[in-house]
Amino acid sequence: MVGSDKGRALVTGGSRGIGAAVVRRLAADGFAVILNYRSNEDAARAVQAEVQASGGEVTLCAFDVANRAATAQAIAGLLEDSRPISVLVNNAGVTADAAFPAMSAEQWDRVLQTTLNGFYHVTQPLIMPMVRRKYGRIINMSSISGISGNRGQVNYAAAKAGLLGATKALSLELAKRRITVNAIAPGLIDTEMVQGIPPEMAKAIVPMQRLGTPQEVAALVSFLAGNEAGYITGQVFRIDGGLG
Repeated sequence: MVGSDKGRALVTGGSRGIGAAVVRRLAADGFAVILNYRSNEDAARAVQAEVQASGGEVTLCAFDVANRAATAQAIAGLLEDSRPISVLVNNAGVTADAAFPAMSAEQWDRVLQTTLNGFYHVTQPLIMPMVRRKYGRIINMSSISGISGNRGQVNYAAAKAGLLGATKALSLELAKRRITVNAIAPGLIDTEMVQGIPPEMAKAIVPMQRLGTPQEVAALVSFLAGNEAGYITGQVFRIDGGLG
């Protein structure tokens, strides 16, 4: 299936980890995917090549979601295409862990600006085009840290918890326009972010005794992006192997 048959899907932070898995899955579902990345062009091009080899469509779009002006310019350019952006996956995020007494202002700002300000910078200009079409799927990638907290991640937990509040409030504003807004809260997923966790520790911590896979998260995104999820909005979906 050609991507343009289902419109376009924008995935922020799509060059690696969960984001890359989401790009692959949505392309396989028939979306023309816009892969946003900040700086890792080689990784982004590798994902693009993989998808194109399978017959999918991926366009690369480099900008830092934390940068308001750069994001506005990039989104304006994307909206010049006649094909609507019907799915938005706000996946871009960073960590800058430290015990709170030792956490610098730069560490605090960097995480909040990317996750929370980035959500605003990307999502706000896409709302009215979705409203005019009376259709859209907005999926925000939060974390169990935003629900339960985590030592050394006050900044990250605050940003991801803020994303949950934004999800719930925005879902109420857009429900009558047939636009759904949901959040996913992954637990320990086998990505670069948790590479330091040994397998035996995962078995001890997670009731399912393993790390989750990016593909499992992407499968949930796929469902929420589809027509069958049209009556689901304002929800937070934990995918954590029973960790909660």
